[in-house]
Amino acid sequence: MGFGSPIHWLIFAVLAILVLGGGRFSNMMGDVAKGIKQFKKGMAEEDEASRPPSRIDAKPVVDPVVDRDGNRVRDSEI
Repeated sequence: MGFGSPIHWLIFAVLAILVLGGGRFSNMMGDVAKGIKQFKKGMAEEDEASRPPSRIDAKPVVDPVVDRDGNRVRDSEI
């Protein structure tokens, strides 16, 4: 049996808690969890910002209405 067996990991975890103390170990795991949450949040924000607008969200590009002299009469709206 190598070091990968569950009983060895259990003994290692108990020794780590005894050496580091319960409070310190708990705080350390809380910091790891916060870091993971911030990482996921950052990845989600990056995806949303770089997403181009869909066809529904995008406004159509409309040329303004001009008369025969080239003067703008009004902006057409759809």
